[in-house]
Amino acid sequence: MKRGNELMATQNAKMDAKVERLLLRKARLEDRLHRPLRDLRLSVTDRCNFRCPYCMPRERYHEQYRFLKSNERLSFEELARLTRVFVSLGVVKLRITGGEPLVRPGLADLIGDLTTSPGVEDVALTTNGVLLAQQAAPLRAAGLKRVTVSLDSLDPQVFAAMSGGFGSVEEVLQGIEAAQHAGLQPVKLNTVVQRGINDQHVLQLLEHFRGSGVIVRFIEYMDVGNRNDWNRAQVVSSQELLERVAVRWPLEPLEPAYAGEVARRYAFRDGGGEVGFISSVTQPFCGDCSRARLSADGKLYTCLFAAEGADLRSPLRGGANDEELATLVRAVWERRIDRYSELRDQLRARGAQHVEMNYVGG
Repeated sequence: MKRGNELMATQNAKMDAKVERLLLRKARLEDRLHRPLRDLRLSVTDRCNFRCPYCMPRERYHEQYRFLKSNERLSFEELARLTRVFVSLGVVKLRITGGEPLVRPGLADLIGDLTTSPGVEDVALTTNGVLLAQQAAPLRAAGLKRVTVSLDSLDPQVFAAMSGGFGSVEEVLQGIEAAQHAGLQPVKLNTVVQRGINDQHVLQLLEHFRGSGVIVRFIEYMDVGNRNDWNRAQVVSSQELLERVAVRWPLEPLEPAYAGEVARRYAFRDGGGEVGFISSVTQPFCGDCSRARLSADGKLYTCLFAAEGADLRSPLRGGANDEELATLVRAVWERRIDRYSELRDQLRARGAQHVEMNYVGG
């Protein structure tokens, strides 16, 4: 009898846990693969002061290239309003992107609006760092907590090749120093690694930043957009990079800082900080992706590799109220099935097209 009661209690507990999971799933916004909406990437401009070959190759983004006009971009007020709509649906983390977000005048005003918005737990910014020295202090004063800087090499010639000939290593390093001085912590460094281009300099980069508090993260070269002539042969896998680094400095793995973290993190055993690896090509993380992307012209993209976005600008400017906008966003997310990185070869064989990265950020 006692054994029967224990069995029944166990079965009831399992049933209660199942019901609890179903109720939780019903209460929160999820896509068709049960991924919640938690992160929003806000692109504030499609313009950039670099011409990185893997993102905005100079020969295609030339002086005559037509970027968005000012009235085609969302205003700061519109961005803040749409952010509130996304927060009402479960978003808690924001990342400001571009293009290069620091070329948008008055960005600190938007940061101030976002960091004081109820429900927003974290606001970060990704930048190439060239304008950061001048803007780090006002951004921090506006409430920005963290910044990620893109830097592909400390070698001036390699840097010039990978930035399209714009900016300088020294300007980026000054921006990083200014960010740390302003209290933007931690500063993370994103390095896109291409075989034969900058992979021979990854240890030099780590040597420079070890012990500084700056966290270097190596990103596998991806087929973003339709214009970077991606070649899988140029991909250096995170595993290969990990092995290179571990030969020089012994590492130990770290637990993820939060659910869905894209970088695999390792600590230097000698206390020199940590290094991360983002492996979209060889170890896709689509299954945990909770990120939506809002382009500068108000289109909602549910994947970095999406071909089309849902227009939110037209209903926003057409008089839709917040509830109506939330209904539109909910409908888009609930239809979401994106997992491009898991299906890369199949989709590329079909000639899949992608939104250009300067519209939706990284």
